[in-house]
Amino acid sequence: MGFIMDGLDGEAYDRKYKDSDLVKRIMTYLRPEGGRMAIIVLVIVASALLGTVLPVVISNGLDQLQADASAETLRNIVLLVVGLGVTAWAFNAVRRWLGAVTVGNVTLKLREDAFDAVMKRDLSFYDQFPSGKIVSRVTSDTQALSMTVQLVVDLVSQLLIVVFLIGYLMSVNVQLALITLGIAPFVVTTALGFRRIARWTVTQSRRVNAEVNAHIQETVSGIRIAKTFRQEQAIYDEFLDVNKRSYNINLRTGYTFSSIFPILTGIAGLGTTALVYFGALIAQADPNVLSAGDWYLFIQGVWLFWFPLTSISSFWSQFQLGLAASERVFALMDAEPKVVQTDQRNPGRIQGEIAFKDMNFAYNEGEPVLTGFNLTIGVGETVALVGHTGSGKSSIGKLVARFYEYQGGSLAIDGQDIRTLDLDAYHHQLGIVTQSPFLFDGTVRENIRYGKANATDAEVEAAARKVANGDWLEVLPMGLDTEVGERGSSLSMGQRQLVCLARVMLQDPAIFILDEATASVDPMTEALIQEGLDEVMRGRTSIVIAHRLSTVKNADRIIVLRKGEIIEQGNHDALLSQGGYYAELYNTYFRHQSLEYIEKAKDLVA
Repeated sequence: MGFIMDGLDGEAYDRKYKDSDLVKRIMTYLRPEGGRMAIIVLVIVASALLGTVLPVVISNGLDQLQADASAETLRNIVLLVVGLGVTAWAFNAVRRWLGAVTVGNVTLKLREDAFDAVMKRDLSFYDQFPSGKIVSRVTSDTQALSMTVQLVVDLVSQLLIVVFLIGYLMSVNVQLALITLGIAPFVVTTALGFRRIARWTVTQSRRVNAEVNAHIQETVSGIRIAKTFRQEQAIYDEFLDVNKRSYNINLRTGYTFSSIFPILTGIAGLGTTALVYFGALIAQADPNVLSAGDWYLFIQGVWLFWFPLTSISSFWSQFQLGLAASERVFALMDAEPKVVQTDQRNPGRIQGEIAFKDMNFAYNEGEPVLTGFNLTIGVGETVALVGHTGSGKSSIGKLVARFYEYQGGSLAIDGQDIRTLDLDAYHHQLGIVTQSPFLFDGTVRENIRYGKANATDAEVEAAARKVANGDWLEVLPMGLDTEVGERGSSLSMGQRQLVCLARVMLQDPAIFILDEATASVDPMTEALIQEGLDEVMRGRTSIVIAHRLSTVKNADRIIVLRKGEIIEQGNHDALLSQGGYYAELYNTYFRHQSLEYIEKAKDLVA
């Protein structure tokens, strides 16, 4: 069955924890629930006592009925038994209610911590690991871990019942009680033997469930592309393969956990058989030592003893469900960040000077993107980065945004090492517009306000009207109150970019990064966006990563990159006159972009 497990080796940030370490960490989530847990323990003690006393009361009642079979005696016995049963039910209801509250609180806190960890992970983390698998850890794994709390509560209950029953069995007959205790280690040893295989099986089950979640999420996210190319059947066939593997692994997990109780029950049955045999011998040899009635009552008590004992013995096997889930959740929480700040200095209001010095950067070890890179961008300067794919353009923008960690050299903002800055304060002064604009489900107004949560409606509208003179708002059916749909699907690509520009305008950043934002729009829309860009970049340090001439030619300085090195720099006219690499790029990629058409488009818009 090894082929079933192919591709389920876990993520690079997964790690192994000792069971004891996992239990200690889980207990930190139980500690705030100490008051409820104390009440639960008291209720469990009372329930365990009632569970132990009830068969004794029934046994004594039967003896009383033999001596006095009157209706009054029968009524008293029935009332006592019913009273004990109702009280036991009430105690159990209280335990279950408090247990549900405890489990809910633990799940709430655990999921909050897991989601907080997700928010703190570096951008590179999401480049490397599928989002569907991360979602699975935050949702299903935290839920599975929270059920461990209920297992712990049940374990305490079963332990107390065993302790009380041992005392009762000792009072009936020491010899038979010792025989019972002698068989108990076999039950416990067998159950613990399942621990390793159960842990491994459950871990694989959690991983394959994450695979299914990731596949579904990716399919739903790309459903438009799938339908465009009529690939529904191919995607469905891929899902069948993933789902079949999930079925096989979960079936194997079910077999593992379903086998533990029959085996334990079988051992318990052998133990009961031995007790019946030896008990009969003792009762026959000396009725004063063990009467037939006591012997029968002892056997009944033994079965009450076996059930909690097998539950306790199987606890560690079942507990692996929670431990396997906790290992995945805690691994997500403990994933080592690659972007590490050495200080948390507030940069104040940033002027916008950016200085790379001897920068070395690689996404993957042994695959350098920038080597000994040097570049200084002045305050308020607009710099355009051009070059073939893989030249390092976007990497420079991501490093300025502090989304990735560099391996050597330095990057300074206004003379301050970027590693020493408070990233929250820094990012509030950083505006970024990407090639694929992302909008949240809601209105245009709400998406613009995302750049400044406390902005008034007037401020939002003012920011929107600064972009392309606000003419684009007239096309929207409800203006700023137009619903954008999921990921902005109700708007065109150009309209989404204009919303993103308005969002940046409201944010009022000191540094602006434009990452190929006009690469996917038509010239008419590009003219509108260019007007918005002119307003956004005015007076701000701007880094333009572009494939369109309109976003390059107006830059104060053009940086031409090849394989992470600066090979040319200057303005558009100067670089063209040199006849070098930029001129080649212009003739290859830019020349076909009709400037006359764009100018005509601007006239039409005006």
